[in-house]
Amino acid sequence: MRETARGIFSSALTNASIEAAFARNIHCHRRVLRIGEDLHDLDSYHRLFVVSIGKAAHTMAVALEAQMGSALEGIVASSVEPANQVHGFRYFHGGHPMPTAESIRAAEAILKSLNALDSQSLVIFMLSGGGSAVVEKPVAALAGAPDDEISLPDLIATYRVLVHSGAPIAEINAIRKHLSAVKGGRLAQAAYPAQQVSILISDVPDNTPDALASGPTMPDSTSISDCARVAEKYDLLDQFPKSTADLFRQHALDETPKSDDPAFVRARWWTVLSNKVAIDEAAAAATRAGFAVEVDNSCDDQPYDQASAYLLGRLRDLRSRVSRVCLLSGGEVTVTVRNGGIGGRNQQFALACAEPIAGDNITVLSAGTDGIDGNSLAAGAIVDGSTVARIDPSAGAEAVRHALATFNADPLFSTLGDAIVTGPTGNNLRDLRVLLAY
Repeated sequence: MRETARGIFSSALTNASIEAAFARNIHCHRRVLRIGEDLHDLDSYHRLFVVSIGKAAHTMAVALEAQMGSALEGIVASSVEPANQVHGFRYFHGGHPMPTAESIRAAEAILKSLNALDSQSLVIFMLSGGGSAVVEKPVAALAGAPDDEISLPDLIATYRVLVHSGAPIAEINAIRKHLSAVKGGRLAQAAYPAQQVSILISDVPDNTPDALASGPTMPDSTSISDCARVAEKYDLLDQFPKSTADLFRQHALDETPKSDDPAFVRARWWTVLSNKVAIDEAAAAATRAGFAVEVDNSCDDQPYDQASAYLLGRLRDLRSRVSRVCLLSGGEVTVTVRNGGIGGRNQQFALACAEPIAGDNITVLSAGTDGIDGNSLAAGAIVDGSTVARIDPSAGAEAVRHALATFNADPLFSTLGDAIVTGPTGNNLRDLRVLLAY
C-alpha cells in the first residue's frame, strides 16, 4: 500500500498542474486576452506589466508566456531558483519561510514599477503560496526610531515567531499584512489607477483568498483588532523583537485597505488552481486503484496530533463498512515548534500516526504539493503498520515519541527510505494526506 499511496500523491501532482490550469482559464487570440470570464483588448492599453510572486512564480510566468507569446515584461520573485528565466522578466530570489535582503529588493523593484503605471496600463498579478516571505518591505517604524523601517533582522525574528507560533496561516498573515508595505492590498494601491487582474494559484482555504501571499492585491478582510487578538492568543508580544512589539503596544499599526478603497475599482481576481483540484485528482487515482474514496477536510488548521487522531478514527470507521477505503484530506495542520530538529508539519503528522497503526493494515502519507516540508529536503513522509518495528523491533515506539517531542522526524524517515522526496515542484496547492486501509 505504500507504493499505492505514493502513486496517488504523484498523480495528484502531475494532473493538478499550472500548465493545464492556465490552458483552461487563459487564452489570447488576435490581441484579445481572456482571463477567467474577463476579456481585455490589449490594443486599448499603452503598457502591459506582469508581477509573479511565490513558489510557483516562475512556472506561472512560463505558462502565461505559452498562452500569450513572448512579448511580456515584468518581475518574477520566487524562493525557487529556475534553471532558465523567461525573457523580458527581472528575477529575484527571495527567502522562504523567512524574508531576506533579496525579498526587500524584490518588493522595492515591484513598487517602483507599479508606481510608474497609469490608467492606460494593464497589470497582471500572478500569486502563489510562499509569497509572503519572498516579497516583503516592512512598514515604517515608530516616529523617533533610529531607522526608517523595521530592520531586516527584526523582520526575520518576527517571521520566525509567527511561523513557530502554531497559529493557522490566516492568523499569521493577518499580522504580516499590517506590518508590511506590500501586503493586504497595498500592491493594488501602488498600481492604481491601472487596470488590474490577479491570477491565483491558491494554497489557502477557499473562503479566505486574501490570505494567499498575504493578499497583496485584494481588499483585506482582517483588521488591526484581529492582529491584537492573535498577538494576545499566542502571547506574541513577549516573543517579538522590540521594534515590532512597540507597534502593537503603542497602537501604531496602520489599517490595510478595505473593499471600498479606490484601488479595487478596476481590479479583478481569478483562482485557477487550488487544493480542491489536487484532492479531485487524488480521488480519481484512488478510485482507479480500486478504493472507495472519502474526502474529509475538516481538520484543516488543527494541531497535528488532534488531526491524526481524528483522521485515523474516521478511517477505521469507514473500514468497518468498506473493505478497501481511501480517506483523503486537504489543507494544513499546525505545529508549534520549540527548538526543533529537522522536519515539517507533514512529517510530524505522519509520524504521529505511526504508533497508533502499528501492526495494522493501514498506510498514511502526508506531503506538501510544493515539494517542501519545513526545514527538510522532503515533501513529507509515509508510514504503515510496519514502521515502528522497522525503526527498532524493541524500541521503535520510544524512538517515535522522542522524534515527535523534539520535532525531528526527518532523520527517522530518511533512514527508513520513507521520506517523500520530489524536490520543489514549482506549484503550491497546500498539503495532501492519503490514508489507505484494507
